Amino acid sequence: SAATMVYLLVSTENTLSQGPTVCGDEHSDPKVMQELGAELTSQLGQTFNEYVSQLPPCAILNKLEGLGFRVVAATGAGQTCIWTLHKEA
Repeated sequence: SAATMVYLLVSTENTLSQGPTVCGDEHSDPKVMQELGAELTSQLGQTFNEYVSQLPPCAILNKLEGLGFRVVAATGAGQTCIWTLHKEA
């Protein structure tokens, strides 16, 4: 269930460092997504929904740290920055 999910992926396009920031998918904890100001969205052609916040990535990462998440990995893929976060269960 969403309440037991301990990993979270956060990403943004390099050219959009001021936001929006993708904060999770439809399986993410809705309470955490609400704290991030993220709304569940769908895009034409995607087979999944994702939570998107208009906040910049740094603000999202700071909020997640306040909720007990820690960044455990970061990478770039093309023009996208991706952070993997973990929270102890």
